[in-house]
Amino acid sequence: MDKGKHVIVIGAGFAGLSAACVLAKAGFRVTVLEKNDQPGGRARVWQQDGFKFDMGPSWYWMPDVFENFFALFGKKPQDFYELKRLDPAYRVYFDKDEAVDIPAGIPELETLFESIEPGSSNNLKAFLVQARYKYEVGMGEYVFRPSHTLGEFIDLNLIRKSFSMQLLTSMSKHVRKYFKDPRLIKLLEFPVLFLGAKPQDTPAMYSMMNYADLVLGTWYPMGGMHEIVKAMVKLAEELGVDIQLNTEVTKIDVTDKLVNQIQTSKGIFNADFVIAAADYEHVDQQLIAKPNRNYDRRYWDSRTMSPSALLFYIGINKKLGDIKHHNLFFDEDFEQHAKEIYTAPKWPEKPLFYVCCPSKTDDSVAPEGCENLFFLIPLAPGLEDSETLREQYFNLIVNRFEKTVGESIKHNIVVKRSYAMNDFKADYHSFKGNAYGLANTLGQTAFFKPSMRAKHIKNLLYTGQLTVPGPGVPPALISGQVAAKEAMKYFSE
Repeated sequence: MDKGKHVIVIGAGFAGLSAACVLAKAGFRVTVLEKNDQPGGRARVWQQDGFKFDMGPSWYWMPDVFENFFALFGKKPQDFYELKRLDPAYRVYFDKDEAVDIPAGIPELETLFESIEPGSSNNLKAFLVQARYKYEVGMGEYVFRPSHTLGEFIDLNLIRKSFSMQLLTSMSKHVRKYFKDPRLIKLLEFPVLFLGAKPQDTPAMYSMMNYADLVLGTWYPMGGMHEIVKAMVKLAEELGVDIQLNTEVTKIDVTDKLVNQIQTSKGIFNADFVIAAADYEHVDQQLIAKPNRNYDRRYWDSRTMSPSALLFYIGINKKLGDIKHHNLFFDEDFEQHAKEIYTAPKWPEKPLFYVCCPSKTDDSVAPEGCENLFFLIPLAPGLEDSETLREQYFNLIVNRFEKTVGESIKHNIVVKRSYAMNDFKADYHSFKGNAYGLANTLGQTAFFKPSMRAKHIKNLLYTGQLTVPGPGVPPALISGQVAAKEAMKYFSE
């Protein structure tokens, strides 16, 4: 293996930075080309008037994935940022008179379940035993496979374990086997809401997310989620990675099934290998000539996407009372909103929404005496997006927030910015303006996802949330590692 080879990574999100670090450690010369003016992909940061907003991911789940990534380089997350476990992990508002705080401790969690549905604490134990098994098998044996072919999964031991993963049972049916109270059902189904399908259409395998949520816990890196990006950039640069910002790739030239050169807004780059960590559909359909594409237009149009989102970054000049760091507003019909995302796509009539208030944990993200608020409404991808619609929904959810929490904020807003589908498309070339990638339905799991390998280009691989293992920050970290290892195999052949 000639480790002096040059690898170009397109995109400085979590997957791209992950791949870059692994390849640089192996001795390759690595250049990362990033379209935007800062690294991190969707995990960028926006600052104004003393407020600092994480623009994308706000939940730190699966801490073991971060630990395992940094351990590859003899590091720990704590070498770069301070982690704090949130307790309660989050609050769920069922209406203005009922809110439930999800505790970090399992005994306290069992007590909570018992208080809502007598007898359910034993069911919770059994449910979490299964969820743990799925998490350990899924994260240990599934996610690090490149899923090029079905043959990777023809392993008797893995097949035996797959039956216990409940790939053919729905999440909805699985949860209802253990619990009857609609509040507990909502609580356990909410993590799959962002996976791209209704609980009725999501494999019960994804109860592993409940293990990640309720057992492994919800954490926060002090300073915000962008601190993870800063840590990865620092690590990459220490390893010799060259990260070039404001450098948008405009075309990938291919000759004789090999990338010949990469055209960008700043000139032409040559590489021995390319890892595309930008939006897969954009690279496949816009940057590569038709004969060398992995898929046709019909294929992409038939994909089931995870939700988009309408986001508001709000700074207010007052402190709020008893809201938590993470707050879920389930005070309207969960099933109806899910239907308006997945079954009959439209702007929701009575949306569920999420509010993050990191200034409850971290004084550095807002001026003294102020609060930092992040509102999010999950939406079907591909909808019309306009300032009029954004403002309509802003007023709707702020009115509900004020009514449910019992505090006014509308007249205390000093910083406000909206972000939705048109922005996802403009900033990330996001397919249909999606926020979370490809839906994790059974028909889009493992080797059914868009292929990591370029079918007609020998020295190009894809990584990130539209390929294996799937959407989310931890899967993106893993996707980058898998792509890097596959790239190394190319040079070993």
